[in-house]
Amino acid sequence: MKPGKPSPEQDDLLRARRVGMIDMRHELVKLAALIDREVFERERAGLFLSQTGRPATP
Repeated sequence: MKPGKPSPEQDDLLRARRVGMIDMRHELVKLAALIDREVFERERAGLFLSQTGRPATP
């Protein structure tokens, strides 16, 4: 008998544990929320132009 496809509950089982490990009061988590990531994306957009390979995902 072949193993069945895992249920959606099993897919989320490990993800929920990882989220539970992060202390939202930690200084680095707070700092990450303050960083304007769009500035970095705009500044670096011209550095990674490529005409070959798979296109980047957002």
